Amino acid sequence: MSYVIDYPAADADRAAAHFLQRLSVETDCDDVHSAIKNGDMDFVLLHVVGSPQAFARRHIPGALHLRHRDIDAHRMAAWPAGTLFVVYCAGPHCNGADRAALKLAQLGLPVKIMIGGLTGWADEGFAFNAA
Repeated sequence: MSYVIDYPAADADRAAAHFLQRLSVETDCDDVHSAIKNGDMDFVLLHVVGSPQAFARRHIPGALHLRHRDIDAHRMAAWPAGTLFVVYCAGPHCNGADRAALKLAQLGLPVKIMIGGLTGWADEGFAFNAA
């Protein structure tokens, strides 16, 4: 027997609930890229780490730079209630997106993390912008 089946798979209802939960708080680089490409940006994309200089050198098209440490109720009041925020950071080795997502959720705002961050974007072969 393989290690794969050491633990039995969840029943279909439990698996569906688990994956629905993940999709409610995550999106991926391809979905964000498709939205940008098709003009369907029904969310605000936030680059939540690094200096303004690093953002100027490389960021995802359409992203705004707002470091996770600078997120607060006053700054977020600039957007209408119900705005969905999609946050990303450097990549899987960075927890800046998690920090930003937590702050946004604690402010009562809808939020998703773009899994993979800049590393995932590059892995997909998508272009970056420079300010």
